Amino acid sequence: CLIWIIHPWETVTKAAMQKYPNPMNPSVFGVDVLDRKVDTEGRLHSTRLLSTEWGLPAMAKSIIGATRTCTYVQEHSVVDPRQKTFELKSTNISFTNLVSVDEKLTYKPHPQDPEKTVLTQEALISVKGVSLSSYLEGLMAKTFSVNASKGREAMEWVIRRLNTEIEELAATARGTMRSPMAAAVAEK
Repeated sequence: CLIWIIHPWETVTKAAMQKYPNPMNPSVFGVDVLDRKVDTEGRLHSTRLLSTEWGLPAMAKSIIGATRTCTYVQEHSVVDPRQKTFELKSTNISFTNLVSVDEKLTYKPHPQDPEKTVLTQEALISVKGVSLSSYLEGLMAKTFSVNASKGREAMEWVIRRLNTEIEELAATARGTMRSPMAAAVAEK
């Protein structure tokens, strides 16, 4: 799936790293950074653990025999500021004997418009060892697609939040840089 995002790569990358938790997709309720380092080429490598509430319909849960719905996803990302690429790979580490979901997102600047970012999104879903596996894979793909659009909405939410924070910081900085006389007049 190829998607154009109407924000520069730098903005999208910052937002993607701060996407969870968000009100658009409350199923992700925890994010823990397991490892973060910058390599000799200046690329930022991050490994995070996402705690999620598995949003499968009751029928699907009964088919695969899942009673609990809290799942964990391991996410590894690489941000390369020189090449302007951000690659994020995630895979579930819960229920791997039943389901595997491998996702890869790649963010790059739009080749003709630096104010836009190109997102390439891929997912491989495999249901194992149960009858109706192709039905469940289709059901999960549909759920995945809905959640992907929620993820893009969440990115917009984060970008708006970041822009608001920047504006507030700028206003505060302008306020503290006023002359003593202007500050005294403002207080009256």
